[in-house]
Amino acid sequence: MADHEKLGSFYLGNHYDMAAGIALDSKLLYDSRDLTTHAVCVGMTGSGKTGLCLSLLEDALLDGVPAIAIDPKGDLGNLLLVDPQFTAEFYAEWIDPGEPARKGIAPNEYAAQVADKWKAGLAASGVSDDSIARYAAVEKVIYTPGSTAGIPLSVLKSFDAPPPELLGDAEALGDRISSTVSGLLTLMSIDADPVQSREHIFLSTLLGTAWRAGRSLTLAEFIREMQNPPFQKVGILDLDTFFPASERTKLTLKLNNLLASPTFSGWIEGAPLDIAKMLYGDNGKPRLAILSIAHLSDSERMFFVTLLLSEVLAWIRTQPGTSSLRALLYMDEVFGYFPPLGNPPSKTPMLTLLKQARAYGLGCVLATQNPVDLDYKGLSNAGTWMLGRLQTERDKMRVIEGLEGAASQAGSGFDKKQLEATLAGLGSRVFLMNNVHQPQPEVFMTRWAMSYLRGPLTRTQIKRLMDPVRDKYLAPTTDESPTATATGASSRPIVPGDVVELFAEPIERSNTSDTIEYRPGLLGEAKVHFEKASLGVDCWKPLALVVTIHDGLASDAWSDAMVYDTPPKCDDSPLRDSQFATLPSVLANSKSYKSLARDLADYLYREQRLKLWYAPIVEKISTDKESESDFRTRLKPEVIAKQQLTAEEVEKEFSKKIDDADRNVQKAQSYYDEQNSQFWARIAGVLGKLLDLVLAIAGGKATSRRTSSSTSAARQAATERSQATRAKQKLDEAEEIRDALKQERDNRLGQVKEMYSADFFTVRQEEIAPKKSDIDVDRVALVWLPGRLVEGGRWMPLY
Repeated sequence: MADHEKLGSFYLGNHYDMAAGIALDSKLLYDSRDLTTHAVCVGMTGSGKTGLCLSLLEDALLDGVPAIAIDPKGDLGNLLLVDPQFTAEFYAEWIDPGEPARKGIAPNEYAAQVADKWKAGLAASGVSDDSIARYAAVEKVIYTPGSTAGIPLSVLKSFDAPPPELLGDAEALGDRISSTVSGLLTLMSIDADPVQSREHIFLSTLLGTAWRAGRSLTLAEFIREMQNPPFQKVGILDLDTFFPASERTKLTLKLNNLLASPTFSGWIEGAPLDIAKMLYGDNGKPRLAILSIAHLSDSERMFFVTLLLSEVLAWIRTQPGTSSLRALLYMDEVFGYFPPLGNPPSKTPMLTLLKQARAYGLGCVLATQNPVDLDYKGLSNAGTWMLGRLQTERDKMRVIEGLEGAASQAGSGFDKKQLEATLAGLGSRVFLMNNVHQPQPEVFMTRWAMSYLRGPLTRTQIKRLMDPVRDKYLAPTTDESPTATATGASSRPIVPGDVVELFAEPIERSNTSDTIEYRPGLLGEAKVHFEKASLGVDCWKPLALVVTIHDGLASDAWSDAMVYDTPPKCDDSPLRDSQFATLPSVLANSKSYKSLARDLADYLYREQRLKLWYAPIVEKISTDKESESDFRTRLKPEVIAKQQLTAEEVEKEFSKKIDDADRNVQKAQSYYDEQNSQFWARIAGVLGKLLDLVLAIAGGKATSRRTSSSTSAARQAATERSQATRAKQKLDEAEEIRDALKQERDNRLGQVKEMYSADFFTVRQEEIAPKKSDIDVDRVALVWLPGRLVEGGRWMPLY
C-alpha cells in the first residue's frame, strides 16, 4: 500500500520547487483530521482551483467520508464522470461537441486522445487503478431543487420541528428560525431586517410558536396560521396592533401566489431535504450529494442555501462529538453568500458552522475566485488556506489579510513578506497551502483528478446521469387507504361499567358532510422485559397493540394487531353526531378481557423479539430504535479511530525491527564490499605473478621459487573468494529478513484495514426473546376507532 493511499491521508499533489519551476517526487499528503478546522480555496479562473477541490472530494470519498457539495456553477457534476477503463466511448459521450471541430479532428479520435490523456495523467500522478475503481463505485447523486433535471427536492421538511437537541438550545433555535424566515422572505423578494422588519418578526414568532411546541408545519398549514395565528400578542402589543389582519392577508397572498406559480411547483415534490440520507445510503455507505443550483434565480439560490445550511447545522447537533472527520460540506463558489459587508440570510448559519462544526467532525471547505467578497473575519475560523494564482494585487492583499487573521486565531507565526513573494510566483495548478497544523506553508502542484473535468453540465446532461437511478430516490406515492364495507350503523352500544372504554382521537377532523363511524377494537398495553447479560442488554419495552374488529372476534385476535411504541391518543367520549358499528357480544362481557389479557401475554411471548445490531469489533450494541444503517453511521468514527490507532500500533511494533534490519543490511553490505574488494585485489596479484612466470618460462629463467609464489597467490585468491561468497550470503540473508519484516508489516496493515473497514466492518443481528414471567400486561381495553363513510359505503380509517 502506497503512503498516499493510506486511510486519513488526502493526496492533493506533489511538492513544488518554486526556484526551479518543477514538481518534486515527494507527495503532499494532507491529514484529513485537519479539515475539521475547515479550509478555504482561492484562485482565479484557470488556476486549477476546481481540479484541486474535486481531487480533495475524491480522496474524502475514498476514505469513507461522505460529502454535501453545493454547486452554484454546474462544475461539480464532473465528479460523476469517471471511467476506470478509460474507454473512448465514455469520453465521447461527455466531451464538448465543438472541441473536436475546433481542433480539426474527428470526434471519436478526439475522445480517444482525451481518454489517453486522462489515463496518462493519473498514472503520472501515481493514482492506482484500484483507487479509481473504488471511487467510481461510490454512490453519487445530483439533486436539483426546483427542477426535475436531477433528483428534485421537497422543501416542506424545512418547516418540520427541529430535533430535541436544537429545541433545547435557545440561541441555536433562534438562529434556525431567523435564517429560515430570512430565506423565505428573500424568496418573496422582501428585504427584511430580523430586528426591525414587521414581517420577519411576525413569521419568526409564528414559526417559533409551532416549533417550541414540537409541532411541524406544512406550507399549507403555515399559510393558514398566517391568517389565524395561534397567539394574540407579539411582544407586549396586541397582534392586530402590531400587524393588522389586512396587512397579514397581503403577506399571505404574496406567499400563496409564489407557491401557486408554475416555477415553484418543482420545490414541492421530490426527495426530502434529509441530511443524514444525503450523506449515507440505506446500507450505511457514504454518499456524495451534489446540490446543483445553477438553474435557480439569485433569490431562489439564497433561499435554498440558507435552508440547506440550517438543516446541516441541525443535523450536526444530533451527532456525538468526535475529533475525526465525519463528513464534508463543500461550496464551490461562496461569492455573495459570505460577504464582508451586509448580512444575507446564508451568512449566519455559515458562520455558525465555521465556529461549531469542528466539535462534531464536520469539515467545511469554501472555494471562490472572488477573494475581495469574503468575510475574512469569519474565515479566521478556517485553519487551512489553499491559494492559487490571483488576478490582482488587491486580491492578494485581501487573502493575506485573511491568512493573518487565521494565524492570529490559531496562535501561529506569520511571515507576510514570504507569503507575498510566494503568491506572486504561483502558476497554473500550483498552490500555496497554509495549514495552521503545520510548521510552515507548503507549495505544491495538484495531482490529476480521477473525474473528467469537462466543465459545467447542462440540465440535459444531469438528467442523463440521474434518470437510471431516479426511482431509487423518489419513492412512488400510493393510496394505501384501506376500505371496508359499511355495517349496520347505530347509536353507541351499552358497555358494562367495569369495561374500560376509550375513543381514539381521529387524525383529522371532518370538514365535510361525511359521517364519522366508530368501529370496535382492542387496545392492549404491556411491558416486555428483554435481558442478555453477555451483551449488556437489560431493558423494559413498552408496547401498545391495536386490533380493528370487522366481522367478529377471531380466535387469535392479537395476530392481526398493529404494534406501536405508544398507545394512540384517546378521549373518554366520542365525537358528536357519530355512528357506531355493531359490538360483538364477547366484548360486552368484562370477563372476556381477563382471557384476552392472558392471550396477549402468550402472543407477546411467542412473537416479540428485541432485534439489535452488535458490532464485535468495538463491542457495541445498537438501541432498539436504530437501523443497521444508523448503527453503522454512529459507529463509523469510532471504527475509523480504532483502525488508525491499530495501524499506528502495527507501525510502531515493526518500526524498530525494520530499522535494526536495515542496519544489519548496511553492515552486511559493507562487509561484502570489503571482502569483494580484497578478492579482486588478490585476483589482480595472481594475474601479475602468472604473467611474470609465463615470461620467465619463455625466457628460460623459470625457477621453482617463482612457481611456488604463483601457486601460493592462487590459493590465497581462492580463500578470498570463499570469504566474499560467505559475505554475499550474509548480505542476502539480511535483506531477506528485512524484506520479510516489511511484507509482514504490510500484511498486518492490510488485515487492519480490512478488519476495521469504515464501510464493511462486521455487524450481526442479535435476537433476544423475553422471559414469560417478564411480560406485564397493564390493561386490555375496548377502543372505538373512528373512520369516515365515503362514497360507496366504504369505511376509511381516521386513526
